[in-house]
Amino acid sequence: MNYYIIFASMINQQLLNPESIVVIGGSNNVHKPGGAIVRNIKNGGYHGDLHIVNPKEEEVQGIKAYHDVKDIPQTEMAILVVAAKFCPDYVDFLCAEKGVRAFVIISAGFGEETKEGAALEQRILDTCEQYGAALIGPNCIGLLNRHHHSVFTLPIPNLNPQGVDFISGSGATAVFILESAVIKGLQFNSVWSIGNGKQIGIEDVLQYMDEHFNPETDSKVKLLYIENVANPDKLLFHAGNLIRKGCRIAAIKAGASESGSRAASSHTGAIASSDSAVEALFRKAGIVRCFSREELTTVGCIFTLPPLKGRLTADGRTQSVNFAIVTHAGGPGVMLTDALSKGGLNVPKLEGPIADELKSKLFPGSSVANPIDFLATGTPEQLGTVIDYCENKFDNIDAIAVIYGTPGLTALYEAYDVLDKKTKECKKPIFPTLPCLHTAGPEVEEFLKKGHVNFSDEVTLATALSQIMHTPMPAPFEVQLYGIDIPRLNKIIYRETNRLKFDGVTSGYLAPDVVREVLSCAGIPLVPELVSVSKEELTAFAEKVGYPVVAKVVGPVHKSDVGGVALNIRTPEHLVMEFERMMKIPDATGVMVQKMLNGTELFIGAKYEKRFGHVVLCGLGGIFVEVLKDVSSGLAPLNYAEAYSMIHSLKGYKIIKGTRGQKGINEQKYAEIIVRLSTLLRFATEITEMDINPLLADENDVVAVDARIMIER
Repeated sequence: MNYYIIFASMINQQLLNPESIVVIGGSNNVHKPGGAIVRNIKNGGYHGDLHIVNPKEEEVQGIKAYHDVKDIPQTEMAILVVAAKFCPDYVDFLCAEKGVRAFVIISAGFGEETKEGAALEQRILDTCEQYGAALIGPNCIGLLNRHHHSVFTLPIPNLNPQGVDFISGSGATAVFILESAVIKGLQFNSVWSIGNGKQIGIEDVLQYMDEHFNPETDSKVKLLYIENVANPDKLLFHAGNLIRKGCRIAAIKAGASESGSRAASSHTGAIASSDSAVEALFRKAGIVRCFSREELTTVGCIFTLPPLKGRLTADGRTQSVNFAIVTHAGGPGVMLTDALSKGGLNVPKLEGPIADELKSKLFPGSSVANPIDFLATGTPEQLGTVIDYCENKFDNIDAIAVIYGTPGLTALYEAYDVLDKKTKECKKPIFPTLPCLHTAGPEVEEFLKKGHVNFSDEVTLATALSQIMHTPMPAPFEVQLYGIDIPRLNKIIYRETNRLKFDGVTSGYLAPDVVREVLSCAGIPLVPELVSVSKEELTAFAEKVGYPVVAKVVGPVHKSDVGGVALNIRTPEHLVMEFERMMKIPDATGVMVQKMLNGTELFIGAKYEKRFGHVVLCGLGGIFVEVLKDVSSGLAPLNYAEAYSMIHSLKGYKIIKGTRGQKGINEQKYAEIIVRLSTLLRFATEITEMDINPLLADENDVVAVDARIMIER
């Protein structure tokens, strides 16, 4: 990652809490943006002076209308809901003559559409920066906070100082996400629709929130919908800072990769993409990544509850959380159990004297094994009893999920009153899943009005919980060299880029001996090997290191595809035969002989992504990377905690750890190679792609067997 130049945020008090607002284009038609925005500001209880400019109306929604902007009094903030072509002149006049220092431009038709529109947008930006004015938009739905509801859309969520701060790069998507949030009971502190983000983008809003953060009064939950990561370093820096200060952040990054479509010559090139870079960036920052609006708002609801406090597993690094599932419907309880287990969370069996005691307090036929099913005939009092046992008597329970719908046999208001009381009393977090929004809408609504949230789908809840638990804390900013020989590395890269220049090309793969030089700069263990065009030299080398050996053709990129790999060569005669065969392969420039080793095949790769830096991938080698693409990504440089987190997040981690009587690999050495390689890449941006595949690992060592490095001058 590159360090970014720090600029002061343009967000000001005139934008956040203006004493006066003018709506240019306000109207009486609430079905159009100009009328809807006036309606929302009025209904939101704005306490300042509200002015309207409309050349045809005398009064707009009970407020005097000015026919000409020249007639309005001095004003702090302006909302423009007029055609794009008129906006620059309004901004010029309002800044120079009326003291406006904040703008929300709803209008579209700017840089998102045409070059002419981009020129209008740039003129607005130049004027705002000349006068020190804040600019939201253009092409947005507006800004909503507890001081003013300057948006033209619905719904308007419940606003609360401890509610969610939501920042969206798309206005229409923001509305969908708000609708998803409102029915869950999620409350908000502010909603930012940045539109084109000409001056203030998502990263700038985070910067302001970071630099002005007050842990006593500010919201600690941030939700993001991102269409373009304009400044990865800025996002990483301020999101990481906010999380370290006690905030929790979740985000959707929409949009497919543009780099994944090209043909790639390496495994990393085929797998890595700008989406891999986003994944790595979020992991490094500690941002929980979501993939749908339901997932994002579900994560936001979870963030409003007491944090999950898990327990360390036997490896001392991985956290585990034990859930009790309380339900009167067996099916949803089983589905939640399956989904939690799939996500790496536990639903432990409850048994013994305490479980028997609880069962005695329930109706016959109830089950307390977990899920705790107290039947459709169960009473609200029994619901309270079950929650009390989970809170106070089952020490191996960390969190409680309550699935309570409409059995049709008890009063839901009474049951939800019990759930309200227990949620406020219990130290362990309670996750209410009240799925009957159609048949029990009024009861659920009453429950939400008391400040609670509702997870109407148990599987979405489990998915969100898993994403949260598997998201690491932000990585420290410091770059540690870990013994990397940077001067020697620089000399090698300088020499090789000059060679490219001499050959008249811009990029190319390094020769095998140079690859070994580069990897040795990071102290990465390498299998003994020799590249030669002499069968005598190669047979002598094989005798020296000892049979069996491996022979590989040098020249073709994909050796296996052209028959350029021979394993388990045990005699000089066999080696000579393979040498002669491989030298006949088109484009062959030599043959490499290596000592044949045994072990678990691992993979490490890296790819340079513009603006992000190097994305480092790790995983199991062989078919796992080629077919299953079971890889984890991180953003260079990485520390040991990040490397371990990447390794543990692999679907095939059980193979690395050891399973079915097989010993695991030396995980510490694997993590060390990942860290060393990532640090090397931080100082060699000329490396555009790298594969080490495979590394062979056992319980004692991890050794690089085959590697390719592409550089670009």
